[in-house]
Amino acid sequence: MPPEFRARHNWLDNEAGPLIRPYALTQGRVAPQGCEFDMVAFVVATPARRDGGMPLQPEHHAIIEATWEPTAVVELAAKLDLAVDVVRVLLGDLRRAGLIALYEPPAAYMPHNIDVLKAVVNGLRAL
Repeated sequence: MPPEFRARHNWLDNEAGPLIRPYALTQGRVAPQGCEFDMVAFVVATPARRDGGMPLQPEHHAIIEATWEPTAVVELAAKLDLAVDVVRVLLGDLRRAGLIALYEPPAAYMPHNIDVLKAVVNGLRAL
């Protein structure tokens, strides 16, 4: 997490890291509810800031602040110093509340061509 985010919360120890386990941040959830998205998907905060009655955790606010410019899910996890799976669960919450939009690159949801993959493997073996 950015230093300014760490300084505001007493549940963070600057030397030891977070004092709360990742599953506590996601309330025990291990996957985003109702949606699946790729780790290379771009996240953008929506201009209309509505919370849909959902209470936001500090991590939710940090994600919204970090995504005013398009940011990949994995980059966001690195920027906030959170596990990728934790970020994906929190992004699912924000997406359901209408606070973010996700844009997946076309390659993320297109099936892979098995023949091309086999040719690459055979080419690597030939080296």
